Amino acid sequence: MASVCGPTASTQPALPSGPAVFKTIPYAFMLPEILCGTWVWILVAATSVSFPLLQGWVMYVSLSSCLISLLLLLSYLLGFHKNSENWKVLDSLYHGATAILYMSAAVLQANATIRSELSPNSPLYYQLNSAASFFAFITTFLYILHAFSIYYQ
Repeated sequence: MASVCGPTASTQPALPSGPAVFKTIPYAFMLPEILCGTWVWILVAATSVSFPLLQGWVMYVSLSSCLISLLLLLSYLLGFHKNSENWKVLDSLYHGATAILYMSAAVLQANATIRSELSPNSPLYYQLNSAASFFAFITTFLYILHAFSIYYQ
């Protein structure tokens, strides 16, 4: 006799909400992304912004990404997603696009750091720009990790 069993459906893991967001791997990257991104725009704002075209883009990317990531984190904490699969697509697209934008901002900030090495206020602004470049690349790495780790859930 054949066994009577229904078809086995593969279930997707539920999207976290509340404090479980900080314990689930792709979503646990959101708080470090926000903190490192905040450091980027604070450090760039602390310089004299000698290269407004370069550092203006860095400020735009870091500030807008920080605010949008904060809104996304709050929506996960408050459970606005209602376990919809569309939120995974939104999250993946947002973090992938932001990773690309942050990579461009990090490279431009590194260029501004190199150019600020020979400025008259060299030690202070060079150190601030170096720290901003470091945090920009760390933030880029965090966004890349988040974007790709969604596919491995």
